[in-house]
Amino acid sequence: MHYVFFDIGSTLVDERKAYDERTRAMIAESGISFEQFTAKRIFFSQKGLDGESEAVRFFNLTKTPWPSEYERLFPDAEKTLSYLKGKGYKLGIIANQLSGAKVRLKDFGILEYFETFAISSELGIQKPDERIFLWALKAFGCTAQDAVMIGDRIDNDIIPAKRIGMKTVWINRNPNMTKMDSGLLDFADHVVYSLDGLRDLL
Repeated sequence: MHYVFFDIGSTLVDERKAYDERTRAMIAESGISFEQFTAKRIFFSQKGLDGESEAVRFFNLTKTPWPSEYERLFPDAEKTLSYLKGKGYKLGIIANQLSGAKVRLKDFGILEYFETFAISSELGIQKPDERIFLWALKAFGCTAQDAVMIGDRIDNDIIPAKRIGMKTVWINRNPNMTKMDSGLLDFADHVVYSLDGLRDLL
């Protein structure tokens, strides 16, 4: 594996505060408690679905704008990217992101580590559509067998990457996901609980 692709949200960038703030905005004056929404989001996530979107649908809510100002870089992100770069890996991004993703990566101080970017808002293709993965591979000029996908979502990151032949690493920062429905985790070649865990794999 000479090429390593990363998701952004909840993989390199900590979105927990942003999710919490959007939850509070969505449920305001709805009669739904933060705890009720969070429990339902976790329930759907454990089934390998987009937990937030499914919870929004379940409660008949409307998504409010994403509060990117609450995003923070995970403490282990930059040192892991520096380590992989030093080992000779070529790094890329495959992510569902709003416009301006590269600017945010630059603001976080990690843009320079990546050589190719498959960003949904730029390509008009969103994960789990396999075409965004194939686009990224073509941009690097590599085969799926020479690449690994690292992400936090089984549905968006791991399953489609595995189906086209990429190696997969699921980064599970949420202890609730250890109760995920059986069979879904089979798509992940490896599971790590922080980016630091990649040092033992790559």
